[in-house]
Amino acid sequence: MRDFGAGFGYLLAGLRWMARHRRDYGLGLVPGLVTLVLYAAALTALAWWGTDLVTAATPFADGWSSPWLGLFRGLLTVVVFCLAMLGAVLAFTAVTLLIGQPFYETLSERVDRSVSPDGTAPESGRSLWTELWISARDSLRILVRVALCGIVLFALGFVPVVGQTVIPVIGALVTGFFLSHELTSVALQRRSIDLRERLALLRSRKGLAWGFGAPLGLAFLVPFVAVFLMPGAVAGATLMARELVGEPVVRPTPRV
Repeated sequence: MRDFGAGFGYLLAGLRWMARHRRDYGLGLVPGLVTLVLYAAALTALAWWGTDLVTAATPFADGWSSPWLGLFRGLLTVVVFCLAMLGAVLAFTAVTLLIGQPFYETLSERVDRSVSPDGTAPESGRSLWTELWISARDSLRILVRVALCGIVLFALGFVPVVGQTVIPVIGALVTGFFLSHELTSVALQRRSIDLRERLALLRSRKGLAWGFGAPLGLAFLVPFVAVFLMPGAVAGATLMARELVGEPVVRPTPRV
């Protein structure tokens, strides 16, 4: 429980850091706003053409009698849209971090410098394009893991009692773990720590990852909240990454 509380504390610390460094807040908002616009366009298109898509994908049902044809395709359309919404929530962080790689790299470096005893920040020495490639590749690997976990949890959700009590809690913890990974990857990748080692670090401190990511994942379910929390989440994840690798932290100097 101590690690869980510490993880939540890092989330709050990241939000406080952004409150003290307001000039950086606008920088951190840009990627989330771009992602939000892209998601809104994609989901609007799915809502508009979703019925046509389902009709094209189920030609075997063309001969079904009414009302079964309408009920089947209507239910399938709702399921497809709900799955798309779930995928959008789960993938929002990965997509935003990919789009905003240069923005969040800069933000994470500034957090590192503000709490480092010598005022410096680790640098990978890699080019921007190399960083983008590594980030995209690792994010895809994580999304595959998330999708597999999501399918299993979705199926278990139909189990009576357990599916309505235990599974949602497990789902929140799984989402929180992967959110923590995606957000700390900005700082850890800059330290040349690869995907396997990042996952190992977080598995060794699962309570820390859950305490940081689970509340954030629940907050991200509220429309638009993710956009405004992302800068603070990146700042908090950078602070947490320093603990994961054993780097000292000094009290940041306020700057407005």
